[in-house]
Amino acid sequence: MKKLVLLAAVLCAAAPALAQDTSARATYGEIELDSGFSGDPRVIRVDAGGSIDASELGSPCTGFIARAPDVRLTYNAGSLPLILSVAAASDTTLVVNAPDGRWYCDDDSGDAPLNPMVRFNDPQAGDYEIWIGTFSDTGSRPARLYISELTSQ
Repeated sequence: MKKLVLLAAVLCAAAPALAQDTSARATYGEIELDSGFSGDPRVIRVDAGGSIDASELGSPCTGFIARAPDVRLTYNAGSLPLILSVAAASDTTLVVNAPDGRWYCDDDSGDAPLNPMVRFNDPQAGDYEIWIGTFSDTGSRPARLYISELTSQ
């Protein structure tokens, strides 16, 4: 019996666990926006990166992100698209947990080389947990998250 308990403990410790905590307090705050919001784009300064390999979420997720989301957006959707993009001097990635519970990830689809963007053409209302990662290492780098219905950065 003792060997069985020890074996179970070893197997549990070795099993990969989803390290992102979608319910954790967002590091750089929570924002609530209604479709058609003024002041488009909204810009939030963050330090991109973390120690968790985003590829654990599956393809095409890449980069290194934190456990807690960087930003939580509560969005009241309308007829406009929702565009999340990042601008940084370093290579960044973007990971989004959308209201449908699915993960959306990007590496280099933004307007500038090495900047990510995720576009929801028909966005859902609800919470979007957003992580900004660094592509190649676990260090942190300054970045700006852009939330827009009109354009990416």
